[in-house]
Amino acid sequence: MDARYVFAVRFRLDPATGGVSVEPNKFETRLARDADPPGDEGWLFFRDNLWRGEINDDRHFRRLTEEALDVTVLSVEYRAFETDEEYLDALKDEIRGDLGTFNADSVSDVLNKYLGSSVEVQR
Repeated sequence: MDARYVFAVRFRLDPATGGVSVEPNKFETRLARDADPPGDEGWLFFRDNLWRGEINDDRHFRRLTEEALDVTVLSVEYRAFETDEEYLDALKDEIRGDLGTFNADSVSDVLNKYLGSSVEVQR
């Protein structure tokens, strides 16, 4: 099983040593975060951080990204949930087992509510 959340991150380098500078000092990169296996601690990352395919709390998520990368993060944008079929099936099964947690009537509702149309299944 394989899945990851993908983000576009704009960041700035702020050299810590006087007399050192970088040009340009702003960059954009692709950040991938592995998705925890369905049912394991952390598997609800999508529920806790995304809404309709967007980051639900920009300031909080920027702070988390700064901690992970140790740079000044200017912006983070959610891009996609990349997964294989095995992971997606396991995710759907886990969601189906507890629809009440998501206040939804179906697995499709849950996926759309949090991930929007950003699910990319790798074959």
